[in-house]
Formats: sequence, C-alpha cells, structure tokens
Amino acid sequence: MVLMLYNTLTRKKEDFIPLKLNEVKMYSCGPTVYNYPHIGNYRAFMCSDILKRYLSYKGYNVTQVMNITDVDDKTIRDSKKEKKSLKEFTEFYTFAFLEDMKALNLLAPDIMPKATEYIDEMVKLVQKLLEKGYAYKANDGIYFKLSSFKEYGKLSHIDLSQTKKGSRVSKDEYDKTNPNDFALWKFWEKEDGDVFWETKIGKGRPGWHIECSAMSMKLLGKSFDIHTGGVDLIFPHHENEIAQSEAATGKKFVNYWMHNEYILVEGKKMSKSLGNFYTLRDLLAKGYDAKSIRYLLLSTHYRQQLNFTLEGLEASKHAIERIKELVDKLKRKAGEEDTAAKKKNHDKTITRLVENTKIGFEEAMDDDLNISQALAMFFEFITEINKIMDSLSPKDAEIILGFLTHIDKVLGVMTFEVEEIPEEIVKLAKKRQEARNNKNYAESDKLRDLMKKKGYYVDDAASGYVIKKIA
Repeated sequence: MVLMLYNTLTRKKEDFIPLKLNEVKMYSCGPTVYNYPHIGNYRAFMCSDILKRYLSYKGYNVTQVMNITDVDDKTIRDSKKEKKSLKEFTEFYTFAFLEDMKALNLLAPDIMPKATEYIDEMVKLVQKLLEKGYAYKANDGIYFKLSSFKEYGKLSHIDLSQTKKGSRVSKDEYDKTNPNDFALWKFWEKEDGDVFWETKIGKGRPGWHIECSAMSMKLLGKSFDIHTGGVDLIFPHHENEIAQSEAATGKKFVNYWMHNEYILVEGKKMSKSLGNFYTLRDLLAKGYDAKSIRYLLLSTHYRQQLNFTLEGLEASKHAIERIKELVDKLKRKAGEEDTAAKKKNHDKTITRLVENTKIGFEEAMDDDLNISQALAMFFEFITEINKIMDSLSPKDAEIILGFLTHIDKVLGVMTFEVEEIPEEIVKLAKKRQEARNNKNYAESDKLRDLMKKKGYYVDDAASGYVIKKIA
C-alpha cells in the first residue's frame, strides 16, 4: 500500500511522492529555548519522530532539520529577567531539551541549526524581498507586505478581507484572526540590550518567521517535501513562512504540510493557573517512566486531540510492562537449551501470524500514520503469542523477537536486554512453582515472602511465571 499523508495545504489525504526518489527532506519546527518544553511541545516532537521513523522504516533516506529558536521576543525578555547573556541563557535550555529528547527516545534530527548561526542567510533573504517589492522599511523595522503576495492565506484559509491596509505587527506572536504585515527584521531598540547584529539592512535582529524560512531553504533547498508542527503554528507562523519563501524564490516552498492537534490535560486546556501544566521533568519527578510517557504521547493519532491524564499514564505503564514481559519471555525461550526445547519444531503458523501482523501494522501506518489501529494490531499479536508461549520453540521465539525489533524501529518503546536475575532468586522461584503445583500453598507463600525480602516477586500468568524486580 502507498503511504498516504494528510496535507494541511489541500485539506485531504494524498499519496506521498517525494521530490527525489527514495529521499525525503523534512523540516520540523523545534523549540524556542526560553524554558523547559511542556508536554504539548513534546507531542509535536513525538509526531515528527514517528513520521521520520516510519519513513525510514519504509526505506526512505530521510534528512530532518529541526531548528532551535535562540533569538526572539521571549528569549530576549527572559534572559534579561535572569540577568544572563542571551547565549548563556539559551544554551542552558538547549541542553535541557537535548536531555529530554534522549529520555523520550526521540531520534536526533540530522541537522539542528540555531537561529543565531544563520543571520547572514536571513539578511540575504530580506534583501531579496526588498528588491522584489515584497517588503518595505518602516521606522521600527522591515516588514513583509501581505497585499503583494496574492496567495497569502492558502494554508490557513485566513480571511484576507480582514486585513487593514498599512496595519503592521512587530511582535513574533500575535492575533490569530487578523492578518497584518509582519516583521522580517526588527531595528534595534533600547529594550534589546546587547542583542543585535550590524548588517546591510540595519542594526537589529530577525523576526521569528524569517528564521525558519532562511534555515530550511539553506539546508534543504528552495523546495522540500515535508514541514511539520503543531496546529497552533498554521497561522501566522507557517502562513508567513510560505509567503516570504515563495515570494523570494518563485517556487513552491513545501509539498506536504503536516500538523498535529493540541494536547488537553484531564480534558482541559493546559494552563499553569489550572495546575495542569506539566514538563517532562515534572512527570519524571512524580515517578513516571519516560517510556510510559513516550507511549502515551504517541498512542493517539496525530490529527486527534490527545487527552493527557495521569490515569492514562498508568495505563501506558501497564502497556509498556506487558510488552517488556513478552520480550523477556521470548528472550528466555530463545535461549533455552534443554532437551525438550530442542525437540520442538518450528511452527509455520508463527511465520504466518508474524507476516499478517506486519501487513496489518503497515496498512494502518500507511493510512496517514494511523498509530491507534497499528497498536491495536500489535496488541492482538501479543495476546496470541502469550496464549501459545509454552509451545514455542527457540526458533519461533527468535522469529518473533526479530519482528518486534523491526516494529520497534517505529515505536521506540521496547527494551531487548533481559535483566539478569540472581541464580538464588531463580531457584526460589522454581521451588515456589513446584510447591504451587503440589498445592502446598503454605510453602509457596513462604517462598514468595522470602523472595520479596530479597527484592523480587513473581508475576503468575497462564503461560508461566515471570520474575520481576521490585521497583
């Protein structure tokens, strides 16, 4: 099946056809490094991560650029509050973001440019827009003239009749309903302190919107395949990116625009005033595992609102535990060397089950990354394997593990290293099982309590028991 993606530009699903055979160039709007990103930010980064992983899974050579916004209104404002240089301030939060990415197992972008490293490219882009009549100088900066770009609004479907002639906005983020001429370059003001660049277009700093256009076109070309971000960026940020980029080059900027929906927390908009505002670090401090957080963030289709709840996190924790238990059982099964295990023949029904699950998983993901359906197929597979675990041969277990490893290239939630259980604990677990088989429950309970004192317990299931370490 051909991969189909929903394109915000056309408001429909389209067959994905890259500009260059087997190569995909994608740009993902990254963080503004003025604070720790919240879980809503990480949902956007997770969606682009799953997209990149699945494109790679399908054999595409993917080049992903994710920017770091280290100069804008907010970084300047908050660095001054903390009485730190812009560089010192933004580097602290950039490093924190990289730590969070690693914790969530987000693939590192191939290129992660900082806005402050591409000022020359921004200046050249503004110069070109001035030369072509798409921009003009005002007292406080250089602005893009909306009326000069006839296709303005094609992404967001914003009503251009609301535009007030000559109306300008210098702020990076502004009214989401009324389009205005927006700042490409902001002339230096006293409030900017030592944040400025002396350039051919004047002393000042870039507007937020010009940063992404300059960096993406420098690193990916004047036209590229995919641009991702949250729905909150459709207007004005992405609309402005299209206008300034296409006005400068005369070429289509991006072929596929992909936007993820908002995140809710306990059914409400996330807000510090409501006490439901979480960063990744807040959740880790509460004792939640990063893999569980990753699973919850990826488990809802990217175009649906995700209701993030602590109850949902607990459910994600159980889902991760269920996957880990399966992997641990299979690893032990694959390593069995006793005579009975060696006599078991490979069951061809396992091969068929794996293949059918793989087909179902890929069909779901090919349908605009329908992760919910893909995960449903995956957990049906886990249920079926658990039913027949005792009858599996080591070869069967190896085949299933190979499939799980393949699937995890997309999901990124599995751990394939089996934790070494002390031999003493293994022997206690075997004695306990023998006592249970002989219905000697008093002895069984005694051995259970002894294991507990040593930091382990046994999780009993129809397919056999699993030894676990007490967290």
